[in-house]
Amino acid sequence: MNYLNKDLNSLHQMLVNKEISAVDLVKGTLSNIKDTDQEIEAFNNLNDRALEDAKAVDARGIDANNILDGIPLALKDNIVTKELPTTASSNMLKNFTSIYDATVAKKLSDLGSINVGKTNMDEFAMGSSTENSAFKTTHNPWDYSKVPGGSSGGSAAAVASGEVPVALGSDTGGSIRQPASFTGIVGMKPTYGRVSRWGLIAMASSFDQIGPLTKNVFDNALVLNAISGHDDHDSTSSEKEVPDFTEHIQDGVKGMKIGIPKEYVNKLAPDVSEAIQNAAETFKKLGAQVDWVSMPNSKYGVTAYNALQTAEASSNLERFDGIRYGYRASDAKTLDELYIKSRSEGFGDEVKRRIMLGTLSLSYDNVDKYYKQAAKIRTLIINDFKKVFADHDLILSPTSRVTAFTIGVEDQDPIEMYMNDILTIPANMAGVPAMSQIAGFSNSLPIGMQLMGKPFDESTIYKAGYAFEQNTDFHKQTPKMGGK
Repeated sequence: MNYLNKDLNSLHQMLVNKEISAVDLVKGTLSNIKDTDQEIEAFNNLNDRALEDAKAVDARGIDANNILDGIPLALKDNIVTKELPTTASSNMLKNFTSIYDATVAKKLSDLGSINVGKTNMDEFAMGSSTENSAFKTTHNPWDYSKVPGGSSGGSAAAVASGEVPVALGSDTGGSIRQPASFTGIVGMKPTYGRVSRWGLIAMASSFDQIGPLTKNVFDNALVLNAISGHDDHDSTSSEKEVPDFTEHIQDGVKGMKIGIPKEYVNKLAPDVSEAIQNAAETFKKLGAQVDWVSMPNSKYGVTAYNALQTAEASSNLERFDGIRYGYRASDAKTLDELYIKSRSEGFGDEVKRRIMLGTLSLSYDNVDKYYKQAAKIRTLIINDFKKVFADHDLILSPTSRVTAFTIGVEDQDPIEMYMNDILTIPANMAGVPAMSQIAGFSNSLPIGMQLMGKPFDESTIYKAGYAFEQNTDFHKQTPKMGGK
């Protein structure tokens, strides 16, 4: 079963009409993954119990009112599950299996969705290319020589290649949106607190959010409906009522005010710049007002983010000490040696780099100079968003300055790799919702467009994204699988 030309509604109707069973769907999905994934390498583990889960769905019958019932999906390998290992693509957790399911995993399971596997990622979500995985390098379905983006590159590649119709990722500084941009699909980072983080292996707790990756905007809204809501296990999850994100999705953009930050369109690849200009013209033709705005503090976003994110990461990863769970060095003779060897052998280079940077940022001599200054910049960036949203409904920008780059090109240059998130980081700094969708092509590679909205106003983003999608045909194009 290949999902390149199928949406959730069509799959649901096939199940309801008994044209296909959940077992047939899962068998076809697993068969396609085993064939396709030899080249894509999107999955770390496949779920041996998926067929049993599908049999249980068929035995009770498909719920005609539940569009996700019986639908196969994939989870990023930092979302814990009882039935599959959760590795975060790290040797540190190579054999770790959780004793509970993450809230998002349980919500989807309760709706009858079937987890077919866990997807590859940059180790502990630290990276922008999925080259930092301890296990494999995932390839972009549009061109196997290119990266799929990161850190949710496995989830993005699995959806873009038609292996699954839906996957979940996590976004700390762009890790859903940038892969969505590079692979030509839809990726939503919800408002901070909209989706529970219970069961997400934390990288930077004040930035992390789980969100859906899908082939189209409507499907994305359906999945966000399913995973949103307050969770008593997560003190940062919001108690705000969750609307039906599909209810007004067809209302269009007439009367909307959309701002394009002039700071976001500097140093773009020419084709990316042209695609965003064309997107702006499309929105104007559909009745929106589009104008230039200024967000002057965004230029400090990467620097401030790296000080804050590495500080939080170094604290969160302190728990992996070789004592309670995870990798343990076998030849340590003292407690200190056990700590040092376990962490040195269990973590990869990028994780070690960020732990050291975070420790430096939080050190007594530097906490005022780096961490506290970065926190002040974060406040300035939040204020920039507030000023624009005082008289605009949405912010439009590129998702990335470039299209997918070649595997290995930026792997040895951490600074260049960090700069890949320059356009996505501000939304995480401010905690606002942001979505990437395809807005064009450059040399047969997708170009991503980013829409950012007011806190807890994902509905407006979906309305604009859906209107754009219905008036363009970029999303209808499918990868040639390897650029052949």
